[in-house]
Amino acid sequence: MKILSIVGARPQFVKEAVIQNEINKYDDIEEVVVHTGQHYDSNMSGVFFDVLNMRKPDYNLGIKASKHGEMTGKMIIELEEIILKEKPDVVLLYGDTNSTLAGAIAASKLKVKIAHVEAGLRQEPKDMPEEINRVLTDRISSYLFTPSNLGVDNLKQEGITQGVFFTGDVMYDIFVKMKPRFDYTLMEKLDLKENQFIMMTLHRDFNVDIPQKLEKILKNVNKISKEIKVVLPIHPRTKKRINEFGLSNLTSEIMIIEPIDYLRLMGLTQNCYKVITDSGGYQKEAYFSGKQAVVIMPDTSWRELTDLELNILSEEGDIYQNVMESKPVEYVKDIYGDGKAAEKIVSILRSNNGG
Repeated sequence: MKILSIVGARPQFVKEAVIQNEINKYDDIEEVVVHTGQHYDSNMSGVFFDVLNMRKPDYNLGIKASKHGEMTGKMIIELEEIILKEKPDVVLLYGDTNSTLAGAIAASKLKVKIAHVEAGLRQEPKDMPEEINRVLTDRISSYLFTPSNLGVDNLKQEGITQGVFFTGDVMYDIFVKMKPRFDYTLMEKLDLKENQFIMMTLHRDFNVDIPQKLEKILKNVNKISKEIKVVLPIHPRTKKRINEFGLSNLTSEIMIIEPIDYLRLMGLTQNCYKVITDSGGYQKEAYFSGKQAVVIMPDTSWRELTDLELNILSEEGDIYQNVMESKPVEYVKDIYGDGKAAEKIVSILRSNNGG
C-alpha cells in the first residue's frame, strides 16, 4: 500500500510525525510526504521530531501566498502532478488548512481515496476559512477519522455515515508519548506551588489586535492574579500589541515570562489550578492534564469539552467571573480515545487497502 501524506502547518507536522511513527512498523506500507510550504517553524517542532524520528518530506513545494484562492490554486496544480507521478492508494490529510482542502480536491479529481484525520469538527462562524476547508474535505473523504464521538455525531447530522471511524485524537497520542519527558524545572525557578497558580496563553488576532478587547482581557487577568498568580508565557504578537496600545500598566500583577517549549508548558500545566487560553490545542491539553480551561473564544471546535463544562467559553469581560466563580466539574475520561489513535488509523487503512 502507498500513502501520500500532505502537511502544510506546524500542527500537521506533529500529527504526521506520530502517524509516520506507526507506519514505520510495517514493511508493506510505502509513505510519501509532501510539505506544501504553507507554514513551518523548525524551532517549535524539533522536540517532536527528535522523539518521533520524523524524516524530512519527500517534496517541499514552497508555496506561500497572501490570498486564499491563489494559495489553494497553486497547491492543487502542484499536488495533482505529484499524485499522478506517485500513484498512491490513499491521500492522507490533516485538519483544516488550505493544504488540506487542496489535497482533497486534487485527489478527488484523480479518483484517489482520501483519508481525513480530525474529521467531523464543526465551529462557528461557518464562513471562516478553516470551517470551509474541513467541511468540504469531509464531504469527499473515503475515510473520516474523528477525534471524539461528537465528530461522529456531527457527520451523522450531515448525512455522512459511511467510512466514519472514531479513532481518538493523535494529539492525545503525542501527550501520552511525551509525558515522561515533561519538564518541571520551572516550578522551582518561578517559585510556584501546586494548584496555586493559573497558566495562560494569549495570541489570537481577534483578542490581541483590538485595543478594547485586549484591555478588558488584561484588566480581568490582572485582577485574578492579585488573588491567584497567573503565569503568561508571552507570545511575540501579544507583547507587541501590549506595548503598542500602552497597556503595560495592566500587567503589573501577571507573571509574564518568555515563550516556553511544549515540555515545559506541559510541566507547568500538570501542576496548575486552571488554564486561561485562546489556543485550540492548549484547551485540549488542559483537558489531557485534568485541568479546566477558560477559553477566550466565541466558539470552539472542541465542543465536547464545553458541553460537559470541563472547559468554559468566555467573553473578554467575563474572564474573572468564569475563572474565580466556576467550580471544576467531575472529570470525564477518554473523550479523545486511549492514546492509540495512530495505531487505529494505520490499521484501518491497511485492512481496507490490501495491507
